[in-house]
Amino acid sequence: MIRKLAIAGAALVLLAGWSSGGAAVLTVGSKKFTESVILGDMAQQMLAHGDLEVKHRRELGGTRVLWDALMKGDIDVYPEYTGTLRKEIFAGTPISGEAQLREVLRRRGIGMTRSLGFNNTYVLGMAWNRAQELGIRTISDLNRYPQLRFGFSNEFMDRDDGWPGLKRYYHLEQKNVRGLDHDLAYRGLAARRLDVIDLYATDAEIRYYDIRPLVDDKHYFPDYDAVYVYRLAAEKRYPRAFARLRKLEGRISEDTMIGLNAAVKLRHRPESQVAAGFISREFGADAGAPAPPPVTRLERLRTNTVDHLILVGISLSAAILIAVPLGVLAARRRRLGQLVLGAAGVIQTIPALALLVFMIPLFGIGAVPAIAALFLYSLLPIIRNTYSGLHDIPAPLQESAVALGLPAGARLRLVELPLALRSILAGIKTSAVINIGTATLGALIGAGGYGQPVLTGIRLDDVGLIMEGAVPAAVLALLVQGLFELLERLAISRGLRYREIE
Repeated sequence: MIRKLAIAGAALVLLAGWSSGGAAVLTVGSKKFTESVILGDMAQQMLAHGDLEVKHRRELGGTRVLWDALMKGDIDVYPEYTGTLRKEIFAGTPISGEAQLREVLRRRGIGMTRSLGFNNTYVLGMAWNRAQELGIRTISDLNRYPQLRFGFSNEFMDRDDGWPGLKRYYHLEQKNVRGLDHDLAYRGLAARRLDVIDLYATDAEIRYYDIRPLVDDKHYFPDYDAVYVYRLAAEKRYPRAFARLRKLEGRISEDTMIGLNAAVKLRHRPESQVAAGFISREFGADAGAPAPPPVTRLERLRTNTVDHLILVGISLSAAILIAVPLGVLAARRRRLGQLVLGAAGVIQTIPALALLVFMIPLFGIGAVPAIAALFLYSLLPIIRNTYSGLHDIPAPLQESAVALGLPAGARLRLVELPLALRSILAGIKTSAVINIGTATLGALIGAGGYGQPVLTGIRLDDVGLIMEGAVPAAVLALLVQGLFELLERLAISRGLRYREIE
């Protein structure tokens, strides 16, 4: 029964729409903030010409996710900043200028365009009236107020060119410092729950929320000139496409980038249309490929549902096939069983996002690493419930099976597994519900699913988009729970159900 359930689940997912398809000839990546997505759309439209297919994998997460994907070949180009390359990617490597940075990149098979025309450096900011009230104008002024509440993006909290280095450089003594999503920090500042946040110099929200950027009076932050980094092998294969991409060099001023960000974040225009409008104004008849037509909500729902079913169905089916035998092994061999349960328990304690990132060096980005991480996350409830179900079978029933002369394999198949089936199905049901929720994080590494609209909705402060992912995920969890309850009624004999009730 369990084996048939797992195989049927995998087959159902494959029929639901898995299509390996042909990989895009060129793949553009972008980070999970608006400016990076706009620049990614610009790259996609400029690179595309003739029959060349270019795909944009949007909102893939932070710097390391994109860099690892570039080095592994999962993407061919993505927008980056020179300060990030120097201080984050090549931290610890002394790089004195642009020529040396290019050489360090070249040795790794990576090329870099010239600056696109603007410097999007880090800035610390406060609500204007709060800064005025305290007389704070520079970063050094913060030393007078160690009680201030700081809220920084999670990446800024960990980067050496972020909070750790800034704290040392300015001798800041604030203790109330927390990490949170960059887009949520603005709302915390507006609600007066935070006093200081990190900004990007070209953020449209700086003007919208009336924020005072604090002067970097000791010149800690380096220049963060916007560039594209790309695989030299891809440029060699498609020189005309990359010649078109380099037309963007020096064409985007800081004010222009602020305006493009505002068009998306404040006026809610699609990034691809904003990018296409800029390219059309700048290059006229020589503009890049047109922006793709807008996708309807129904089309997005269908695509996200198929992606989510793939992630959940395959990972859960694989977990059932592996975890049930491990649970049987744990019940039969007690010492080994404790090791199996302990190992599964350790995996369960790893934060889901960390586990996803751990999979990238092994499997790249996309659905495969997400499925691998979800598979590992699904093991413990099934192993534990299989073990418990077999372990808790009353001794007289086991002795009766032995007295009938049944061999060990027959006892397991005909007596023990049927008696433990309710517990096993409960473990599978628990894993399925956890899996559905955790799968939403797969969007951070390009796996799609219901997490994609949630991620985009948080970035754009669009509650409708957030609900577009959250509501279907909740409905799917309820449907799966109901399905397993129905399977339980069909698979467990009436006699066993009555015996357990008594």
